[in-house]
Amino acid sequence: MIRVVLADDQTLVRRGIAGLLALADDVEVVGEAEDGDGALDAVATLAPDVLLLDLRMPGRDGIATLQALAERGDPTPVLVLTTFNDDELVLQALRAGARGYLLKDVTLEQLVGAVHTLATGGTSVQPAVTQRLLRGLQGGTGRTDDHGDPSGPVDPLTPREIDVVRLMASGLANREIAAALHLAEGTVKNLVSAVLLKLGVRDRTRAVLRALHLGLVGVDGPDDGAHRR
Repeated sequence: MIRVVLADDQTLVRRGIAGLLALADDVEVVGEAEDGDGALDAVATLAPDVLLLDLRMPGRDGIATLQALAERGDPTPVLVLTTFNDDELVLQALRAGARGYLLKDVTLEQLVGAVHTLATGGTSVQPAVTQRLLRGLQGGTGRTDDHGDPSGPVDPLTPREIDVVRLMASGLANREIAAALHLAEGTVKNLVSAVLLKLGVRDRTRAVLRALHLGLVGVDGPDDGAHRR
């Protein structure tokens, strides 16, 4: 049974999501919170397999909650909830360590699938949102700038570079990636630079988004689960 905590300040939204998840045989909502502080308390007390987190909440919002989880070393995978107006917040959430995001008009199949993916150590994104984010990024270089095609061809990544992208998608820093892959941190830094160059992007967030959009990185992550924190 996959145990889930829901954090959203809108009661109807929480109840709607909980109602959808109740239709799944192997997912159980074990706690709810209406703000970031409540989410942090629920995660600490209940140790869920997945936290579904709204980004826009009063008081401690979703980004601050992600940062607090990271600061205390909490490994709970976080799936953020968003709307099409939350592009910049989604980017901030990915940088803060979120493992995935979905839209609030999500279907039951998409919702349960995303929960399963995060619970098993993967990263879950919706392609339509990924493409929108890629096209909306400002100040990019190469093939993913305002005039580029985010689905265009890229130089092939090596298996090791794909491992690195998968770990980047999990929100890991270079030092953590080095530990997971048993590499020197300097080697990982070089691999990250190679990935950015091949994908024609200028930062890690764009690299992860583009790799996910192009299908270069599967949502299930590495088979050995080395990217789990």
